[in-house]
Amino acid sequence: SPLLFGLHPNAEIGYLTNSTDDLFFNILVVSGGDGSSGDDSAKSDVVRETMSNLQDKLPDEFEMVSITLNAKPLLLGASGPYIVVALQECGRMNVLLREIKKSLSDLDKGLKGQLNMSQEMEDLVTALKINQWPGRNPFSKCTWEKLAWSSQKNLAAQFADMILRVDQLVSWTKEFETPKSIWLPGLFNPSSYLTASQQVTARKTGLALDKMTIETHVTSMWDVSEVNAYAEDGTYIHGLFIEGARWPKGEEASDTYVVSGTKCAGSLFDSRLKELIPPMPVIYVKAVPIQSHWEASSVGFLRGDPEIFECPVYTTSFRGPTYIFLATLKSDVPPSKW
Repeated sequence: SPLLFGLHPNAEIGYLTNSTDDLFFNILVVSGGDGSSGDDSAKSDVVRETMSNLQDKLPDEFEMVSITLNAKPLLLGASGPYIVVALQECGRMNVLLREIKKSLSDLDKGLKGQLNMSQEMEDLVTALKINQWPGRNPFSKCTWEKLAWSSQKNLAAQFADMILRVDQLVSWTKEFETPKSIWLPGLFNPSSYLTASQQVTARKTGLALDKMTIETHVTSMWDVSEVNAYAEDGTYIHGLFIEGARWPKGEEASDTYVVSGTKCAGSLFDSRLKELIPPMPVIYVKAVPIQSHWEASSVGFLRGDPEIFECPVYTTSFRGPTYIFLATLKSDVPPSKW
């Protein structure tokens, strides 16, 4: 029982869920991606249908020449660091979109007999059959995985995620108006956006950038549409989830308090049963000067505050190399519990 080891019952549910996912994925790989019992024509139909669906939904590449020309006069302005991030994100998205378009086009020609089937095409066919993002298999010669962001989603979910990312970049680069709240997980390099917020604050306050870091405050806003103004000395982010705990909502949250004009509320609560990864409200990321009593570490500056849990934020549940930053979350119990 998880309780005997001081764990929440959700820990066992999560373990069993992951084990089941791994088991059925391996069965899917061994079976070739469908239940057609070796019917090659049926498998080819699945591949062609999937390929055609992806080609129809694939967004257009960004017109970097015009985007760069529009951005150039604004780079020296107050939002210059954010614009640099937008340009970098568009450039990386273009590389991915170009590779997806090319590889799907080559596969289409290969299936029609116009090109010889290469190993890369064979690996792409295998991934399409089992609904896997191409290149996730370390032995695959497809480069989608290398050019994309860290993710553990299947092909359909990650492709839909890519479309949402493109939509965010299109909205952002239309007039280069910095979003009032950014979908942080929707960026190739989330850390660069947080660094940009520190740069903007450093220019505004006159503080040295290398003497600043960030701290987080969880707001009382659960819907991004509630954000109607820019954060002071920082930025708002949304789209984050928490594992092993939850954030209270409504009357369950404690009394609200204000941080630099932003209304915040709540503290860490125990997870509800079967609620493994609940969403977080909009989070206020504030750039602050480094204090002398904070301890520098490889993951950030540790406050040592008994009322603050220093929570690592990752791009995926795999954790490890997907680390982004250290969030400071309010806790009414000793941080050692979390």
